[in-house]
Amino acid sequence: MGVFTSNQVIKDTGKDDPSEVVIDELAGQWLALIGLPHSIGFAIASFIIFRILDIAKPFPINQLEKLPQGWGVMLDDIAAGLITFGLINLYIYLL
Repeated sequence: MGVFTSNQVIKDTGKDDPSEVVIDELAGQWLALIGLPHSIGFAIASFIIFRILDIAKPFPINQLEKLPQGWGVMLDDIAAGLITFGLINLYIYLL
């Protein structure tokens, strides 16, 4: 659904990554939180790590952003969410 709607907004606005599209952020943050213990601390850590990854776009996130249209819009945030999830779970495991 996110790829489809992103493609439509890209077509309508002519922007490569329209700021009006937020479903990618929602999907990425949801993936970062899914399955984590319910805690305000984990929620805040997840949000901060996700935003850092989403803004800095380290490898492989920067490569996914280059995919065409809605795929690039969605998959870079999905990767950031999955990496965030992995980092927080690594922290939990190492505690």
